[in-house]
Amino acid sequence: MIFGNIKHLDEYPFLEQAVRECFDYANTHALSEYENGCHEIDGQRLFVNIVGYTTTTAQQRFWEAHRQYLDLHLMLHGTEQIDLNFIANLEQKEYKESEDFLPLEGEKNSSVILRDGDFLICFPNDGHRTAIQVKDPETIKKQFLKYGYRRLIRFHTCQK
Repeated sequence: MIFGNIKHLDEYPFLEQAVRECFDYANTHALSEYENGCHEIDGQRLFVNIVGYTTTTAQQRFWEAHRQYLDLHLMLHGTEQIDLNFIANLEQKEYKESEDFLPLEGEKNSSVILRDGDFLICFPNDGHRTAIQVKDPETIKKQFLKYGYRRLIRFHTCQK
């Protein structure tokens, strides 16, 4: 996993071009003004998914990981805790290939708190539990991207 802030991208020269393209788009567009949902940027190759939800307790959330895709979370507005652990440390449930969704159970190893401009990149071995409140429930807005990690670099298609 990689945790950082979009203002300091020069500290991450090793990021793949597809990830840098996502950050470039975020830096040149007012994503916080976008409606929730999927917005195509370059056909089906590149898109941004804007989500908004209210954070809650860890007990009300679920663990997940992805085998084929890498998750990139970029906080646009708000504060959210994301719990983390390696999938090897968690109980793995039945993988849903059509959704690239691996449900997990277990305890956190660590957590990060995303604030405006912070990002978290989760690789296929990184289990994560999102939408956890830091103090009280809070409505947040963030950019959520996935791109193929174990395949040729490509972005998921928008789900209509």
